[in-house]
Amino acid sequence: MSGTNDRWAAIAASVLTAAAVLALSASAQAQTLDRIRTSSALKLGYDPDARPFSFNGEQGRPDGYAVTLCNKIADSLRAQLNLPKLNVEWVSLAGDAKTRAMESGTADLVCGAEPVTLTRRQQVSFSIPIFPSGTGALLSASSPLALREVLQYGEPSTRPVWRGSPARTILEHKTFSSIAGTTSEGWLSDRIKTFQLAATAAPVDNYQQGIERVVDGSSAVLFGDMPILMDAAARSDNSGNLIVLQRHFTYEPLGLELARGDEDFRLAVDRALSQVYAGPDFRAFFTTWFGPPDEATVTFFRQTALPE
Repeated sequence: MSGTNDRWAAIAASVLTAAAVLALSASAQAQTLDRIRTSSALKLGYDPDARPFSFNGEQGRPDGYAVTLCNKIADSLRAQLNLPKLNVEWVSLAGDAKTRAMESGTADLVCGAEPVTLTRRQQVSFSIPIFPSGTGALLSASSPLALREVLQYGEPSTRPVWRGSPARTILEHKTFSSIAGTTSEGWLSDRIKTFQLAATAAPVDNYQQGIERVVDGSSAVLFGDMPILMDAAARSDNSGNLIVLQRHFTYEPLGLELARGDEDFRLAVDRALSQVYAGPDFRAFFTTWFGPPDEATVTFFRQTALPE
């Protein structure tokens, strides 16, 4: 009899625990929107050193592609919650502060350029993607046409371009750079090793240094995050002599970070982004930061926008 009572007690405890978890989850889902309604305030975090996504612009005000998207999200939240006024507080999240922003409650939304990964999703949630990022390639406009063609129009991933002739002949005995400590560095090293290519990997500390190597011919190609390559090339004094290929060698979509378990707030953010992507002005908005989008980019945002 005692064993039966113990089993019933265990079952009851399990039910109560499950109920408590559901209650906490429901509370988490509503907490951000409830706080915004009550305070008429929204805390937006940003990285001041993540150009072109977020940076300190004129008079130290936050600026950038992700910052502008978040301002549009704020406008949408004001309308969704029927608030006469919504005060936006921008919180600078330099260094490690960005990774702790959700846990500490420093920001309701991080307006940056964070890759959506399974590892990071153990700590935070993400909006729908804001950019189809990944590894891209920057070359000199005077680089050999054959090199550009091999990189731009290579075989599909099932038949890598860096295997066999003539592509192999074109790529061998060249120096390729990537940004040290990034996924681009690992990807480049892996390609050279996998295809046993007689080439040299020369990591650089930053994009400016990499561009300088491409311009002076020390490196044939600079591999890095596509949007940052595009921005760095556009702002370079040698912009007229630089080409960023319209090809992703890896795919790493970027999203806005928010707290886990806050599905109501995530829904509101995704609704705002979807409205922006589907809007008639989005192509012009995108062009402001990255130049005219190619057809693949247009398709990406068209497919990313969620229907009502």
